[in-house]
Amino acid sequence: QNYLDNFWPDLKAAHELFDSILQARRERESESQENHGKEYPEHLPVEVLEAGIKSGRYLQGTLNVNKHRAQLEAFVRLQGCGSKDTG
Repeated sequence: QNYLDNFWPDLKAAHELFDSILQARRERESESQENHGKEYPEHLPVEVLEAGIKSGRYLQGTLNVNKHRAQLEAFVRLQGCGSKDTG
């Protein structure tokens, strides 16, 4: 803000861009506070997930993503299963 005010006081587009970025940052921070610091809200409460895992309704595993082709290649390795039982 100081840089723009001191060196580019007449550049309206830069000031508007700065204000837009500042507003977006404030909105993101307020959303983060509402979610208790989590970037994404939880889909199900922890208690429901734990009960589902114990009952066998849900499976627990580890998501592995190919860092070079992240949008195309990923798999889940189920806990307690051998390395051949992945899908």
